[in-house]
Amino acid sequence: MENKSLPKDVFLHLLAMLTLYVSAISFITLYFQYVNVLVPDPLDQYSYSGVSGPIRWSMASLMIIFPVYLWVSHLLRKEYALFPEKKDLKIRKWLVYLTLFVAALVIIGDLVSLIYNFLGGDLTLRFALKIAVILFVAGKVFWYYLWELKEKWSAQNIKILAWGLGLLVAASVIAGFFTVGSPLRARQYRFDTQRVNDLSSLQWQIISYWQTKNALPATLNDLRDSISGFTPPLDPATRQSYGYSVKASLRFELCADFNLPSADDLRLSKPMPMAYPYEGYEPENWDHIGGTQCFERTIDPDRWAKDKVLPR
Repeated sequence: MENKSLPKDVFLHLLAMLTLYVSAISFITLYFQYVNVLVPDPLDQYSYSGVSGPIRWSMASLMIIFPVYLWVSHLLRKEYALFPEKKDLKIRKWLVYLTLFVAALVIIGDLVSLIYNFLGGDLTLRFALKIAVILFVAGKVFWYYLWELKEKWSAQNIKILAWGLGLLVAASVIAGFFTVGSPLRARQYRFDTQRVNDLSSLQWQIISYWQTKNALPATLNDLRDSISGFTPPLDPATRQSYGYSVKASLRFELCADFNLPSADDLRLSKPMPMAYPYEGYEPENWDHIGGTQCFERTIDPDRWAKDKVLPR
């Protein structure tokens, strides 16, 4: 057989390397988010959605793409066993050396970053763990393909390595379910997030109404506006109106039924106070329990006079 690349060879080798790169990136991203959860930094702001999104995406990628990588690698090894000359295909040599090059650059950059941050006094446990994750993944890739070129892998060693990597990835994915919860919990959280957004929108519409009419709306239906197009939102799950009541001339209450307590949001560190460009504006507090939760708000006339600008 001539030593040339057939379309099948090009397809398998490109697919193997592409799935390898995606799996490596997904693995690194997954463990970066685990570090963010386990070793939170009070200077960084993290929310459930900000961490759970990358974790779910990485889990999905590893669940589908990594098995494809193992399967394609198995097919290639079978091809090499039947046709040993395919180990000398140019497409294989180029892709393997490219992978070694990328892995070497990542390792070098990782070590440079480690020393740079150490000299700057920023060598925290959180940073060191992320550096270790990158070094582990890049080092393993470099080591595997270097030995692949030298043909030092036996069939038994490759089988053991494949099982070990499979178990490691499986354990990493399972850990994700304990971190972000089940799909049902994720959906419940999304409903709760929408409820908070709706209540926030209603709150600012109520303040705008008071600024215009110097009185609180009697019901949420009074906020309807055919010109701006605003319609009071409904609970996303039950399609029922949110609770609203006037407590005094300047005090009102908004209520909603939540699935989960906000304190369950991955137990992440509380965000640092942010500077807002609106005079008199303070961060809203929508911390809630699971079940019915009401939020009482009191309008300060000196702060929310008509000439004040509402946040958007």
